[in-house]
Amino acid sequence: MALTRDDVKRVAHLARIEISDAGAESVLRDLDNIFGLIEQMQAVDVSGVEPMAHAQDVMLRLREDTVTERDQHALFQSVAPQVQAGLYLVPKVIE
Repeated sequence: MALTRDDVKRVAHLARIEISDAGAESVLRDLDNIFGLIEQMQAVDVSGVEPMAHAQDVMLRLREDTVTERDQHALFQSVAPQVQAGLYLVPKVIE
């Protein structure tokens, strides 16, 4: 797909971006380079290659899903200005 300077200016207009003619030419060159790279990548034969979740074959270290800290709920609520039924009460800020 070949883009023109008018295409770049039209997309810039739709995106509400002001762009000069020189800027449009620069963006056009950059987009042509990007599209060329995409065409090169699409030309590569990847049949038989399995998708990977990570670039390296790394196993994550997992830990046991256990509680590691003691419950300090009562301590934290003891210094709160207002608490009711285990919940912090705060002033209403939106009418």
